[in-house]
Amino acid sequence: MTADPDRTGRTCRRWQAVESAADGLALDLGLYAVAAVFAGITAATSTLVPHRAWGALATAGYLLAALAAAGQFLARRRRTDTPLAGLGARWAVAGFAWATTALLPVAAQSVQRAAGRTDRAQEEVVVVEHAGARLVEHGTPYLGHDAIAALPPAEQLLGYTPYQPGMALFGLPRAATDAWWADARVWFALVTAGVLALAVATLGSAPSPTGTRRGAALLRGVQAATVLPVCALTLATGGDDLPVLALCLLALALAAADRPGRAGLAVGAAGALKLFAWPVAVVLICWAATRRAGVRTALGALGLPVLALVPALLVDRDALVENVLRFPLGHGLVTSPAQSPFPGHLIATALPAGRIVAAALLVAAGVAIAVRLLRRPPRTAAATALICGYGLLAAILLMPSTRFGYLLYPIALLVWAPALAFPEAGAGRAPAAGAASGNSVTRPATRA
Repeated sequence: MTADPDRTGRTCRRWQAVESAADGLALDLGLYAVAAVFAGITAATSTLVPHRAWGALATAGYLLAALAAAGQFLARRRRTDTPLAGLGARWAVAGFAWATTALLPVAAQSVQRAAGRTDRAQEEVVVVEHAGARLVEHGTPYLGHDAIAALPPAEQLLGYTPYQPGMALFGLPRAATDAWWADARVWFALVTAGVLALAVATLGSAPSPTGTRRGAALLRGVQAATVLPVCALTLATGGDDLPVLALCLLALALAAADRPGRAGLAVGAAGALKLFAWPVAVVLICWAATRRAGVRTALGALGLPVLALVPALLVDRDALVENVLRFPLGHGLVTSPAQSPFPGHLIATALPAGRIVAAALLVAAGVAIAVRLLRRPPRTAAATALICGYGLLAAILLMPSTRFGYLLYPIALLVWAPALAFPEAGAGRAPAAGAASGNSVTRPATRA
């Protein structure tokens, strides 16, 4: 049976063959150019007003980034050692791209919304801010069944908060003031930037055979979580998924740095915001179990989400169940508008008993992943990221109700994996008796 490191290594080598073209500049140029086309099409054709507003600004940002990458590409062809085409310059272009395609649209739409433009935010922004206000007033971010039923039919969807209680913290600034900086998206962006910076610093401080390769892999992983249109658009118009994603990436970075306890805390914080982080937590616990640190990781990975649920459970248990369980499972007063045309949704709507068929396929995929984790748990952070990425991709494709934007999770996790595929800090293996015959493996020591 092939070991996880071998399979991960093959995956990473295939990716590096694409990544290494022109020292990564070819892929940079392609990314920014295709993103510019996507943003332009969004600005011209989207039926969602916040998306069109994003596209108008982001198109210019992506075009300027593409021009910069083209200039770097030409400079490299003339002189391979020029700093204009080096890794530092590529990081600068990526930072510019994120500032102009995500952060600038966030600020612009927040300012316009504060000035009275009610069409400058998606529904999830309003939901999170209402949750923050309810948390301040009532001690729980959730409305109960009867309170939602009493709302006008057009407002009942916004009465639901299908997130974990921690998400309401991003709505607290709006509960205090109507200033533009109190917009939940501003705080989504700030937390995302801070957490990603910490993840990069964590991986950058861990030993690796070649710092340049790790730096290039890190850059690509950060691009996937920031300037990729599915991420930049999501942050600018809604944004609640980006802090969750960033915390999951930080957890994997901490795993690569051999800090299972801190990895559990990071993914636990993500799980206190949204359910999407819970599968990542399960896989991370399986990874930690191979290092005799499963309990330590589970304390944070499962403990933090449970602690976040306790106050809401004590204040109004029925409201918690209505929002966190009944609504996502399709048993609320209204149904979720998440209906992207992925296989699970198409099966659920086109076939007799389609929802049952789609649910059965989803359960089958979950069972297959569970069997894989039990028989062969991941032993590296990179393998953990790959399992999380492919698992979430399967779940998103098979769920009866899902969104195109959810693809940011598997894409970022899969692209993040090569940056983790290096010897982990403190993971040196000393030769053991019988090692020559391959019959013994010394487990690496772990840190908090």
